[in-house]
Amino acid sequence: MTLKTILLGACSALALAGMASAETLTIATVNNGDMIRMQGLTSEFTSANPDIQVEWVTLEENVLRERVTTDIATKGGQYDIMTIGTYEVPIWSKQGWLLPLENLGADYDVDDLLPAIRSGLTGEDGKLYAAPFYGESSFIMYRKDLMEKAGLTMPDAPTWEFVADAARKMTDRANDINGICLRGKAGWGENMAFLTATSNAFGARWFDENWKPQFDQPEWKNTLDFYVKLMNDAGPQGASSNGFNENLALFQQGKCGMWIDATVAASFVTNPKDSTVADKVGFALAPDTGLGKRGNWLWAWNLAIPAGTQKAEAAEKFVSWATSKAYAELVASKEGWANVPPGTRTSLYENPEYQKAAPFAKMTLDSINAADPKNPTVKPVPYVGVQFVAIPEFQSLGTSVGQLFSAALAGQMSVDDALAQAQSLTTREMTRGGYIK
Repeated sequence: MTLKTILLGACSALALAGMASAETLTIATVNNGDMIRMQGLTSEFTSANPDIQVEWVTLEENVLRERVTTDIATKGGQYDIMTIGTYEVPIWSKQGWLLPLENLGADYDVDDLLPAIRSGLTGEDGKLYAAPFYGESSFIMYRKDLMEKAGLTMPDAPTWEFVADAARKMTDRANDINGICLRGKAGWGENMAFLTATSNAFGARWFDENWKPQFDQPEWKNTLDFYVKLMNDAGPQGASSNGFNENLALFQQGKCGMWIDATVAASFVTNPKDSTVADKVGFALAPDTGLGKRGNWLWAWNLAIPAGTQKAEAAEKFVSWATSKAYAELVASKEGWANVPPGTRTSLYENPEYQKAAPFAKMTLDSINAADPKNPTVKPVPYVGVQFVAIPEFQSLGTSVGQLFSAALAGQMSVDDALAQAQSLTTREMTRGGYIK
């Protein structure tokens, strides 16, 4: 055996030993554009932390929620880091399912996190239980050229009446242009996020002060009637199957006059690499009906560490990296400032380079700051949450009601039947849960 062979063997053995000693973090995340970009940049983290490897489990939104909820509730231990929303964090931290993030590092600057976002991720003990990867509200993205062609000017703060009129005027079926694209895919975080936020503007609420469901009230009838008729007149075919990603694709392909959805989509629809209408997009606040509430939600996709992980130190190191100011600068250096994950840090919105690159920055921040989870509706309610109700039962309830409303949109049942069934099943579950005495 030659000296060269011996040395090569020794190097290989050392490399294998290094790989064997490296901890592998399994991270569950959603298949949104910002998360896909983060995966592409993971080598920046692992090269700086050679003792940590990363394995991604990337899932569609509804599937992700189902998998991580099952795993954490059964103490399955499949994941070391989970991508979860503002809905889960307070509920799961209260149940002791999440580890507090107390070692994010001296440079992390927790106080830079936007107060509206940070408050939703802070437990009753004052500790942070998840770090926001991106934060969002919702607003209107619209085609300026189609609005002008229709002879209209979009106000900064439009009404639903204006939006519906504009959507019908912009619809051009012969050229495959839908006046408006809205979520129809069933799911508590899909169509029900949109419809619950919209219902707030119509004066509706999920429950009255005594937790009695309100789907038998005229405000919900007005909401669902308005939505179904508008989508039938001006929405895309098969809208009951469309969620965030499907509508994003339609808008980028030039097939939507307007799209009301997450503010995080702004960087995607204005990116000329992906969007055929990048230079034609305008932004406006989510609509209202004059009752004092707009249909904009408040959400963050966050990285959290389940209490069952055996790799908490490595996991917190990754969470700190992916949600830091330095990560934003990394994305800016690779993709430009407009593509930095939005909605989490005050410093980003004070950054002149970001303001210059992102024409949607001020409208995003205004929408986030305007959302009020503690007073989400026109009438008083016993719950917190704008586009969700912050109780454990909502995940199942929202999905069940979402299936009914999606069926109404698809023409498989009437609006009245969908609302009657929603009232019945929600009353049954809230009685079973002890909310209704």
